[in-house]
Amino acid sequence: MTTMSSPAPASGSRLGAGTTALPRAGRSGSGAAPLKNDSSRLFQSALFWVGAALLPLGLVVILLGWYGVANTPFGYDQQSYMISGGFGGLALTFVGGFLYFGSWLARIAEDNREASRRLADTLLVLADVTSRSAALTDQGVDAAAIPVTAGEGTTIHRRDCPLVAHREDLRPVGEHQQDLVACRVCRP
Repeated sequence: MTTMSSPAPASGSRLGAGTTALPRAGRSGSGAAPLKNDSSRLFQSALFWVGAALLPLGLVVILLGWYGVANTPFGYDQQSYMISGGFGGLALTFVGGFLYFGSWLARIAEDNREASRRLADTLLVLADVTSRSAALTDQGVDAAAIPVTAGEGTTIHRRDCPLVAHREDLRPVGEHQQDLVACRVCRP
């Protein structure tokens, strides 16, 4: 009975032999200080908080301008309330809205970078699985584990046995061959 051993990872594989952890592309740090050395997240956070403060502040300034215009009977006093309250409040509201929108775009960009990292991780795992399955035949049998004999020899070897791996006269062992001895190196 032949035993199947797990094939070694392909060259260039980021998974070590016997390692079950998935590889990570572009990940560093432990996450203890999430904004440290991460300028894009810091920028997104600053845009969010400045926009979140300016947007309602602009609305409050507009309401104060309206209140000043509504409670002043003189036209020359109303103009200063309209300019400072109305236009200034609109400017604060628009700037706050644009900054808030910018933080949303920065968040989408960060999400896209994270999606790219995950895709790279998935592709690394897929490449590793594909390289491991390349050693298997269509029936799911490890091609290296097929018992063979070299030339007219009487010793059964695995196809990947170092004693016969360089030989080109390997023949699969048939059921009709008798009195064959198992190799002590590869133990087929």
